Amino acid sequence: MSYLGVGVSPGNVAVYHHGSNLKVIDKRVRLTEVVLRCLICGLALLSALLIGTDVQVKEIFTIQKKAQFTNMKALVFLVVANGITAAYSLAQVLRCVLSMIRGRVLFNKPLAWAIFAGDQVMAYLTLAAVAAAAQSAVLAKLGQTALQWMSICNIYGKFCNQIGEGIASGLLVSLSMIVLSAISAFSLFRLYGDNNRKSNGRW
Repeated sequence: MSYLGVGVSPGNVAVYHHGSNLKVIDKRVRLTEVVLRCLICGLALLSALLIGTDVQVKEIFTIQKKAQFTNMKALVFLVVANGITAAYSLAQVLRCVLSMIRGRVLFNKPLAWAIFAGDQVMAYLTLAAVAAAAQSAVLAKLGQTALQWMSICNIYGKFCNQIGEGIASGLLVSLSMIVLSAISAFSLFRLYGDNNRKSNGRW
């Protein structure tokens, strides 16, 4: 049966528009992914720099005491985690940009599984690092009277403020990684949905 004089059936026209809509969705998802990965890379570097360069020296009873992030293992963990996340995000940004330049939006299942697993690992890593650093920051801010731990932020105010900014940036990294993990999960399981549609189309 012809449709408006063209040898294309109405059913085929509907499938064509459906495929076009999928391509538009793919491009928007990929653009969102690139923006998020760039944001994560920048915030992770900012967090690592804020914490890693934070130093304050105070003189207590004629003795100079220096506060730096290496004094707290949780902060060292956060700096390392942010460094790994920034490097991973930069590599993924380059992959996304090359894919968009070449015009290949969809990717195969092994690559999709690898990206999904990598995003999951980074999300859990950043979440654990931020949680550990936040707990240490609370102890540094409030102290622990039961254990006779005094608050050090009363002495090293500038140090604590900059650490707080670094932890806040790390929290944004963690939340962004969670959103990105959801996007990578969507990209992965959509491939299986495409296969099901193709199988149904053969029948």
